[in-house]
Amino acid sequence: MADSSGATHSIAAPALSAPSRTRRLLADYLELTKPKVQSLLLLTTITTMLVAGRPSVLLIVLTCFGGYLSAGGAGAVNHWFDRDIDVRMARTADRPIPSGRVSGAAALLFGCTLAALSFVELSLTVNVLAAALSFVGFLGYVLVYTVWLKRRTPQNIVIGGAAGAVPPLVGWAAVTGSVSGVAVLLFFIVFFWTPPHFWSLSLLMKSEYEKVGVPMLPVARGEKETRRQILLYTVLLYAVTQLPFCAGGFGGIYLAASLLLGLGFIAGAVRLYRRADRRSALQLYLFSLAYLALLFGAMVLDVKL
Repeated sequence: MADSSGATHSIAAPALSAPSRTRRLLADYLELTKPKVQSLLLLTTITTMLVAGRPSVLLIVLTCFGGYLSAGGAGAVNHWFDRDIDVRMARTADRPIPSGRVSGAAALLFGCTLAALSFVELSLTVNVLAAALSFVGFLGYVLVYTVWLKRRTPQNIVIGGAAGAVPPLVGWAAVTGSVSGVAVLLFFIVFFWTPPHFWSLSLLMKSEYEKVGVPMLPVARGEKETRRQILLYTVLLYAVTQLPFCAGGFGGIYLAASLLLGLGFIAGAVRLYRRADRRSALQLYLFSLAYLALLFGAMVLDVKL
C-alpha cells in the first residue's frame, strides 16, 4: 500500500486474539480425530448395540465415547505418519500438521494418549472385551493399514479396512459381553462394503495419490481395473448381506432392505463400470454412505418391530 510520499508498506495480517487461538487449536485437535470418518463408525456401533439387546442410554454413551477416543487416536497417529505426503497434496495440505499449526510430536502423543484413555474408559465402564476389541481396531488402523500396507500395496484398503469393521464387534460385546455369529457377519458386511466405498472415492483422488506415490488401486492397476473390482466387491457385499437373514438373525424388514439397497449399489457400480466418469464415481461414493446407514438402520427396525 502506498502513502502520500509514494512509499509502499506491507500490511501484516491481524494477530488472532487469545480466545481465537484457543478455538483454532481445539478445532485442529478435533480435526486430528477425523470426526467425519467417526460418524459412520459410531452409527454402526449404536445400531449394533440396539440389535444386540436393550442397552441403556448411559451404556451407549460410554461405549461411543470410548470408541471415539480409540478411532480418534488412530486418526491422529495417521495424521502424524502421513505428514510427509499430506503436505504435498492440495486436499490435505491445510491439515493441522502440514500447515504447521500442530507439531508432529504433539499429534503422535495426542493419538497414543487417546488410545490409552479409550482402553481404560471402556474397561472400567463397559467391559474388557469391548476395550480389547476397540484397541485391536486402533492397532489395525495404525500398524496394519497406515504403517504397513498403505504405501506398499494396492490391496491396502482391503486388508487394512478390517479396522473400520471392528465397531460392530465392540458394540455387540458392550451389550452382551461376548461376540456372536451375527456380530461377526456384521463385521464382514462393513469389511466388504469398505473397498467399493473407498475405491469410488480414490477414483476422484487418483492424481493426488499418484503425485505422492501411494499405490491406491487406480494408481497401481488403472481406473478400468478399479471399476471392475468395485463391481466385484459390490456383488460380494450383496451376497454377504443375505447371510444374516439366512442365519436367522433378521427377518423380512431386513431382507427387503438388503435386497433393495444391494441392487441399488450394484446398479451404481454397473453404471460406473460402463460410463467411467467422475460423476458416476461421486454418485456411487455418496450412495455408499447412505447404503451403510440405511442397512444398519433396517437391522434395528427389524428386531424392534
